[in-house]
Amino acid sequence: MPIMRYRSLLVALILIGMMTAVERAKAQSDREEGSADITAPVEPSPPDIDETRLFAELLTHNELRNAALLSFTEQRTYEVTDTTGKVRAQESGQMEYRAPDRKKFVTTSESGSGLVRRLALNPLINSEIEAAAGKQHHDSSITPANYTFELLGEQQVGPYRCFVVRAVPKRPDKYLFEGKVWIDRQDFAVVRIAGHPAKKLSFWIERADFVREYQKIDGFWLPKKDETFVQVRMYGRKVLTIDHQDYAVAGGSSTEESVLNRENWREKGSVTTLASDLKRD
Repeated sequence: MPIMRYRSLLVALILIGMMTAVERAKAQSDREEGSADITAPVEPSPPDIDETRLFAELLTHNELRNAALLSFTEQRTYEVTDTTGKVRAQESGQMEYRAPDRKKFVTTSESGSGLVRRLALNPLINSEIEAAAGKQHHDSSITPANYTFELLGEQQVGPYRCFVVRAVPKRPDKYLFEGKVWIDRQDFAVVRIAGHPAKKLSFWIERADFVREYQKIDGFWLPKKDETFVQVRMYGRKVLTIDHQDYAVAGGSSTEESVLNRENWREKGSVTTLASDLKRD
């Protein structure tokens, strides 16, 4: 799995704010984010791990998984709802990925406001496809060039034991985020991200909070669900949800494990080298 980029999601938030102002769809009630909270306690991390090593391990393992992943297909559903739960717009279809940089989305069903789909959902889909092909030039990846990590401890997230870090952006950029990242202790893969853009998105959007969850499928960590709460000036809160289901992955666990085993000695060397580079930075 490549380190995720957030530009496409944040572009959609701006468009949703503009769309909401056009429709003047007044929200009838507020919604709390408590459903996204994790109740397990945060416990101390072992002494042999620190922010530098954790960042280095995350980057190295992501590169290995990315090299092993040949392709996948998934069934994806995009929804925009208000805080009463009413669906404003929905679009479903199949997303196909082919290494190293090709994505294709085929819509199978759509409903609700055509304006919402045209101004928010379709640009979101197209932006992701363009970003995969390298046509977008805003670097929003989770790398030392963009973020500083602060290790907070360990926490259980469903079946996964995770390191918890606070991700602090190195510049006020609307394509970066500020928040927390949960990293699987065994695989050094991102399990969950929760935060908000590092810079205000637009006049219309007063606040945008998002949660992205990942799932392990055939040895790879792929998106499970994205949920974004957008507070729009004068018109209340809207919710953008993206559900990822029914993955079919080519390159599965045996492929990834063979890469990890084959590159084990290189991995250790690269982690040590990268850790030294990060300390110098």
